[in-house]
Amino acid sequence: MTQQATVSNSSAASSFARVSLLIYLLLIIYASWYPFAGWRDLGLTAFAYLGAPLPHYWTVFDVWTNIAGYLPLGMLMVLSLPRSRRWSPYWSVLLATLAGILVSGAMEAVQTFLPTRVASNLDLMTNSAGALLGAVLGVILRPRFGPDSRLLQLREHWFNREASQGMVVVALWPLAQIYPLSHLFGFGQFTSMLSTWLSDLLEQPIDLQAWLTNDIQFSADQYWLTETIITACGLTGAALTFLILLRQQAPKLPLTLLLVFLTLMTKILATALLFAPDNAFVWLTPGSFGGLLIGGLMLSGLAYAPQLAQRRLAGLTLAISLLLVNVMPDNPYYTETVQTWSQGKFLNFNGVAQFLALLWPFCTLWFLFHPMHKRRRELAQRDSRQPRS
Repeated sequence: MTQQATVSNSSAASSFARVSLLIYLLLIIYASWYPFAGWRDLGLTAFAYLGAPLPHYWTVFDVWTNIAGYLPLGMLMVLSLPRSRRWSPYWSVLLATLAGILVSGAMEAVQTFLPTRVASNLDLMTNSAGALLGAVLGVILRPRFGPDSRLLQLREHWFNREASQGMVVVALWPLAQIYPLSHLFGFGQFTSMLSTWLSDLLEQPIDLQAWLTNDIQFSADQYWLTETIITACGLTGAALTFLILLRQQAPKLPLTLLLVFLTLMTKILATALLFAPDNAFVWLTPGSFGGLLIGGLMLSGLAYAPQLAQRRLAGLTLAISLLLVNVMPDNPYYTETVQTWSQGKFLNFNGVAQFLALLWPFCTLWFLFHPMHKRRRELAQRDSRQPRS
């Protein structure tokens, strides 16, 4: 029994790292090629940048951003490797670094054909250095995630055995707050982006939200009510998703409050950084404040409900939020505020944040209705029927 538990712990830890690695690769691709528009051919080969002189103009911010961007990639690659004596620390670092170089080289090659990007050999070198540092850090930290580590034992004590994918989804919820949204927790707004793509494709203005609402003019009270519902549903859905990962003996209330606190702090810091310190709480409108209160009241009654009910209610509240976000037009006050936002040097970073804000509810709904929950429930029922020795 102990040997089986050890094998399960090891595979769970690697599963978490591999899911995180896949998501981080997608984020790198999105950040490197954002905004995916204006492709052109300058008559250069994709890898012409390798033989070009080093850029004359660069900043320390750019260098550190490139290093920091690929550091998690190298670390996750090492943590995703199988736990075997054949993978010595040196081979792990070498393999992760080479993979980081290949990924960065491919990203820079495609940037040759993007008007808003410049393929740079300096970026390739700094990205590779970040992958190397991340790989070394992964080798150092890997023993702390082993089957006998205190961290993994705590994870087994608090979280369900199949919680790896859900932990990744929940961990992305605070990060998705970075991108400015029309509504607090109003993720998954794809109609405005789809309207832009269709307008460019058909060469005529198309507004899907106006078509869905039949050009209805909403009042201030209706905007307020909509924001309250979206905030309450978004908070309830995310918190219930987190709660279904926890075992009965876990400190559910403190952990949930910590998650919400970290999420709101991320929102405050991101808003202050992207706009101005005076606007750090511009997102805390009467509608969002009311949504936080209602969401908190809903969670107080659902925190200890059966996990099946929690999972279904989480999916329902996220679906309601997703529907309202895509049907209701943007709040005029929000539109005016975003016009003061200059992305500047944060173009890559904001592209990643937008990607997270768009896909987070869909990833969460996929997790909530994944067949693994049914298998886990069947195993629990089977174990409960077996006579105890």
